[in-house]
Amino acid sequence: MSISLSSLILLPVWISMAQIQQGGPDEKEKTTALKDLLSRIDLDELMKKDEPPLDFPDTLEGFEYAFNEKGQLRHIKTGEPFVFNYQEDLHRWNQKRYEALGEIITKYVYELLEKDCNLKKISIPVDATESEPKSFIFMSEDALTNPQKLMVLIHGSGVVRAGQWARRLIINEDLDSGTQIPFIKRAMDEGYGVIVLNPNENYIEVEKPKIHVQSSSDSSDEPAEKRERKDKVSKETKKRRDFYEKYRNPQREKEMMQLYIRENGSPEEHAVYVWDHFIAQSAAENVFFVAHSYGGLAFVELMIQREADVKSKVTAVALTDSVHNVWHQEAGKTIREWMRENCCNWVSSSEPLDTSVESMLPDCPRVSAGTDRHELTSWKSFPSIFKFFTEASEAKTSSLKPALTRRSHRIKHEEL
Repeated sequence: MSISLSSLILLPVWISMAQIQQGGPDEKEKTTALKDLLSRIDLDELMKKDEPPLDFPDTLEGFEYAFNEKGQLRHIKTGEPFVFNYQEDLHRWNQKRYEALGEIITKYVYELLEKDCNLKKISIPVDATESEPKSFIFMSEDALTNPQKLMVLIHGSGVVRAGQWARRLIINEDLDSGTQIPFIKRAMDEGYGVIVLNPNENYIEVEKPKIHVQSSSDSSDEPAEKRERKDKVSKETKKRRDFYEKYRNPQREKEMMQLYIRENGSPEEHAVYVWDHFIAQSAAENVFFVAHSYGGLAFVELMIQREADVKSKVTAVALTDSVHNVWHQEAGKTIREWMRENCCNWVSSSEPLDTSVESMLPDCPRVSAGTDRHELTSWKSFPSIFKFFTEASEAKTSSLKPALTRRSHRIKHEEL
């Protein structure tokens, strides 16, 4: 049985405590002191001492993984799926490795959006200077000029970026379920222009500058003996700090700071910005949104801030397990009424796809996504969403309402 370094470090403390507890009342002070010492030890930080270096490959090939013809991530040599617990009993190191792979996956999906889906990468803010932080979105060639239909895709919160629904699905399932690519390809095949938002790209990270504090011992007014004593104390303090830093952070991870992107510092800001500078300027007569999880909240916030514009341009909205809340977000009555007529939320449920699901909130109809897994709701409701958009478009043309909004499961919100 292997014993970790952290266990060896703590062993003498545990032995001392056991010996003291066998002593008389006079040993109580020592026991208290040792308990205090143990309470100050951060075991998670101590475990870092056992870690291999946080030095990971920066390519899929370096990780010895690749996507097969089915879009599944597999080990190049063994053909096995991704293994999270690569190093046994080193959860933090395994998590860092997973995150490093995730960053590669993000870049890989970006490449697919450009090369496989023929989308253009558009930098924002549109008037950004050379030196300021920037983000980007993706658009089809005809996104702003298509006179008929435009589809806008918004993912949820967390580590996902443009083109993704869930990183976990991409790594553990396949590209179809975890990315927005099936939506993009089918939309383009059916004559939609496409805009892919990037609501989690809110800042860039740069290394935190080191602040050098001038020593007060430089003062020439102080006696030499006092300056010498201060210098000695300062050196001892620095020595202790460096020792603690080596214990606290043996991998020497860089301290980073965040520089936020102008007018795109949050998913809500990003949605409004892209609306103002792209969607509102598009020629499309019918705009459709697909918004997953927190993306639904961002859409509702967009409605609150641009209600009249959204109502005049958006034909239908498909939400997938949206976390919006019309009460907490203080959406007005006219917004709630519009959502009841033009939105549908496919929620996680064990019921079959499209089965009505009751709701206590006075907003849009809720139907089952055909899965009880939150991250899979977009993929599982994929065919129903396109059907919903077709019905909404036809209903608008014939001045009728989409079939989904007329279902008997709708709550009589006026009675609430």
